[in-house]
Amino acid sequence: MSLPNAEAADLPQGDLKLLDTALAQRLLGAPVARLAYTSRDLTPRLIPVNFLWTGDELVVGAFAGTYKIRDLRARPDVAICIDTADGLPEVLMLRGKVTLAEVDGVLPEYATIQRAGMGDEAGAAYLEAIDKPGLRMVRIGLRPTWVGLVDFQQRFPSRTPEPVRAALSGGH
Repeated sequence: MSLPNAEAADLPQGDLKLLDTALAQRLLGAPVARLAYTSRDLTPRLIPVNFLWTGDELVVGAFAGTYKIRDLRARPDVAICIDTADGLPEVLMLRGKVTLAEVDGVLPEYATIQRAGMGDEAGAAYLEAIDKPGLRMVRIGLRPTWVGLVDFQQRFPSRTPEPVRAALSGGH
C-alpha cells in the first residue's frame, strides 16, 4: 500500500514509512543501486549493484571470497542510493547494517535478479554456466534503519534555498 502524497510530504527524512511511498516503491523496482561501504584501508567505496527488494529487505548477491565481502564482514554499516538521471533527480537513500549469509551454489535471489535483467533464456544460460561445484555466494541483506527520499518537487534536501525550491517546483 502506498502512502498518499500529502502524508508522505510531511514525513521527515529518516522515517521508515518513506518506503511506503509511490516514489520509493517505483525506485525499489529499478535494476541498479549504488552501494557505499568502508574498505579495509578505511577509505570509502561506492559500487553499482543489482538488487532485489523483498518488501522489507534489499538483497544483493555476491561471490564469496571477494574484497567486498571481506570489507562488509569487518564493517557492515552501508548506505545505498537508488536514483534517476532523467529530468529532475528522484533519489531513494537507505542506511543500515547488512547481514551476510554464505551459501553453496547460486543464491536464489541472485538467480531472480539475473533472469529479470537478462531475460529468462539468457539468464538461465548464465546461471547454468556459473552453477558449478564449489561455487559459493553470499547473500547481502539490508533492512533499512534510515530512509531518505528526494524528488526536487515536493521533497527537497533540507538546506535547499527557498528561491531554488520555488524555481524547481514551478513557483516564481
